[in-house]
Amino acid sequence: MVSYSVWIIGTSRSGKTTRLVEHFCRWLQNENHTYELFYTKKQKLQASTCITKPLYLEKTEPGVLVLAANDENRRELGDKIVTATLGKYPVRAKTVLGFFQDEVILFWPLLIQSLNLKAQFPVRLRPETEQELATKLWRSQLDEETLRRAGVNEYRLVRRILDLLQLAAYSGKVCEDIAEILQKGLQENGIDLEPEFLGSLLLDWRNWCLERGLLTYGIITELYSQHLLSDRNYQQYLTQRYQAVLADNVDDYPGIARQLFDFLLDRGAVGAFSYNPDGAVRLGLGADPNYLEGLAGRCQVESLTGQPSESLADRLATPMVELVTESMVLSGLPEAVRSIQTISRAQLLRQTAEVIVNAIKSGQVEADQVAIIAPGLDAIARYTLVEILVKQNIQVESLNDQRPLISSPVIRALLTILALVYPGLGRLVDRDAVAEMLVVLSKKRETPQIRRQEAEGRRQEVENSTQNSTISTDIDPVRAGLIADYCFVPHPDRPNLLPVTTFERWDRIGYAASTAYSEILEWLEKQRSQQELRLIPSPISLLDRAIQRFLWNGSNLPYDQLAALRELLETAQHYWEIDTRLRQTPLRRVEGQGGRGTEEELLTQQRQSPLRGEPPHSAGSSALSATIAEFIQLLRRGTITANPYPLRPIGPAKKAVTLATIFQYRSSRRSHRWHFWLDAGSPLWAKGGAATLFGAPFFLQDRLGEPWTAEDEKLAEQERLRRILADLLSRVSQKVYLCHSDLAVNGQELLGPLLPLVHACVPFEPLTSAATH
Repeated sequence: MVSYSVWIIGTSRSGKTTRLVEHFCRWLQNENHTYELFYTKKQKLQASTCITKPLYLEKTEPGVLVLAANDENRRELGDKIVTATLGKYPVRAKTVLGFFQDEVILFWPLLIQSLNLKAQFPVRLRPETEQELATKLWRSQLDEETLRRAGVNEYRLVRRILDLLQLAAYSGKVCEDIAEILQKGLQENGIDLEPEFLGSLLLDWRNWCLERGLLTYGIITELYSQHLLSDRNYQQYLTQRYQAVLADNVDDYPGIARQLFDFLLDRGAVGAFSYNPDGAVRLGLGADPNYLEGLAGRCQVESLTGQPSESLADRLATPMVELVTESMVLSGLPEAVRSIQTISRAQLLRQTAEVIVNAIKSGQVEADQVAIIAPGLDAIARYTLVEILVKQNIQVESLNDQRPLISSPVIRALLTILALVYPGLGRLVDRDAVAEMLVVLSKKRETPQIRRQEAEGRRQEVENSTQNSTISTDIDPVRAGLIADYCFVPHPDRPNLLPVTTFERWDRIGYAASTAYSEILEWLEKQRSQQELRLIPSPISLLDRAIQRFLWNGSNLPYDQLAALRELLETAQHYWEIDTRLRQTPLRRVEGQGGRGTEEELLTQQRQSPLRGEPPHSAGSSALSATIAEFIQLLRRGTITANPYPLRPIGPAKKAVTLATIFQYRSSRRSHRWHFWLDAGSPLWAKGGAATLFGAPFFLQDRLGEPWTAEDEKLAEQERLRRILADLLSRVSQKVYLCHSDLAVNGQELLGPLLPLVHACVPFEPLTSAATH
């Protein structure tokens, strides 16, 4: 039987996505085949109609399942399809996990019936909330002895255990099989934790979540693969709805996606899949490229031969990979590859920034055609590069810069407001926090000049003026420190701020600062009185009031500050939604490990003060204060919360240098004319690092449960390095700078796998740069 499905294989930027879109358009026009109508539920269609007429959309559910590897790729794929079809065929592209989530929520009543769950609407847990609740549920079992045997702290151990559930679900395995897989895989790894113990924790966690209608990515995937995909009613719906599947970059898909594709193809659907042999960016995070590659046997294979146009891969990929992996001796690399070599890393960061400044100032390259890529970006490197470039009026865009919310002064100020308004939170606020809050909240209001600039449409001037206005405040740090020293009264239950006249020399504060402080004080007193009268619906309302009154105030906030505020509000909204759900659940004994006590005892422990373990003083307000305290403590621990929506600014992209880690850059699938590979001598180039979850190799289909040996790790590092080099070289068209320092930050000598490349290329001789002055 002839298969009309296609398997498109090609390297990065070889035109795979474009080819997929072409197949999509061909399906709609039905130029060559006589398939059933994708966009309707009609079961029969005359062949002559298919050939002579395009497939117009009737007002029914779409008939093509469009999937992408991540959210950014999803948006781009959707935009390309809309552009190619002139917007005639609305398509909703999804990530694989996003599709699973939508289906589980849509068919939740079916799952309630089959699993005998409580009839309540499901709520998805964000990763930070998942971590917090799992820690509380397991805390009685994760004692000091267990942590010592695991060799990691409580946070890392909880994250590792939760990742096991996610990895198992991605591979199509049920939670009950995790212990058996770990028993085989961990036997040579020397980890002194019983697989049965880890499996029992995950079973308790999964059952605890399902009883309350709480869903994590791992639970969602397990519900879909083990219950929905095997349900006859759902199978009938899936067959009727989707007559075609379009999947881009399937090398980054989890193994369970193969089961979905096989089911659709078995039911007569047609598919188009793109595969990058140098991809597998998410290998170690649940992706199973080898298993997905088996789909090629069911399709017509199209190979996009040749390297991408205007890339260095055709000339450099093979010799550079051989030089690194086989220790080949070369006389030298072409001039397109140069090295920047220094002794210390501080010198390397400065010199790299100077080379970029000189190249942009001299017109050799535009800022948006330069990318700085590193195996890992610490705060010092990020700050140094951004500081030098911004001082030279060169903008920098950090890809997916997921810094903790607490790192923003605006967020810290808003959390201080919560501690001052709600009772029982006095131990969470100190003089330094109060002083910072006064500085942030005393931002000067926008002037008529800024309003005129905005009316005239001079966006850049408005942006600069607005950014300056956020720095210009009525209360400077010195005056804020004086006010906090003399007017702040610490108290465990009711910390207070006194009038500025309490300070004997309050005349030193000045009129502007005194007026601004009095306004802040008056607003806080008003919020306290309303809180006592229960006129503030929730802490989220208080945060919104503070933002409206002191931060926004009719002005245009910078995008990064606006994103942080959205992130805070979304995180708070989610946190209180989960808290409300947990309060509605009747108390009952927790199933699973015996001897842990009742759930009532666990929740009582959860509601204790996070500072000293003291029980709440009263049932009503103290419970809310305890929840607020837990929320503040969650953020202060540096928790990385989910990105807010929208994820990127609206409008044309700004001219900015891209700063990213290897994983971030490859995931974004961008390309640039110039690359600067930072820390080229680092051993992290061959390591998975944060992009590899604990136990990931145990759940790959071709080696399910097999032990992971040192030899396996060595081969995996070599293959990972080969893919990284080939992929990055496919994304650069003119120059590659290998930036290497002899010594790392800790003073150790750097002897990474890319060091042969550094020695084989032409050293760059820096010129005198304006960045040094």
